[in-house]
Amino acid sequence: MSNPEEQPRAADPFTPPHPDEARARRAYASLMRIAERHAADDAQRNRQVHPAVLGPHEAVRLVSFLLSGAAKAVDGEPEVDHADITAALTLLPMARGEMDELETGLLQMARGRGMTWPEIAFGLGLGTPQAARQRYERLASRTAAEGE
Repeated sequence: MSNPEEQPRAADPFTPPHPDEARARRAYASLMRIAERHAADDAQRNRQVHPAVLGPHEAVRLVSFLLSGAAKAVDGEPEVDHADITAALTLLPMARGEMDELETGLLQMARGRGMTWPEIAFGLGLGTPQAARQRYERLASRTAAEGE
């Protein structure tokens, strides 16, 4: 007889899913939802600040994808070298700062639209409303300090 803990959680409707598994499924569904609703055509994708210019986070991701083999170089494209890696590493703080600002703004708008800290904690994959509020406070103080 097999151990019930070895069976997939989905087999037992009374056992909540593991938080990491649920978050991974939700992350994929989130990407698909936004892509289908807000980036389905060229006009929607062109709403970016600079659609023809590579942003810091995109540049870091591209170098990482090329290094890992997740993206393939096109004909005539040079291989990623040490200078490319250094450039991507140089951009990391800028990309992180942009994400911090984006997250802070989104959290402020979520609260402004009436979302509760428990709802926000769920969206962020955090265990408690207190953790979500503390995260917001850390981000808000960090982005305010960077803006000075």
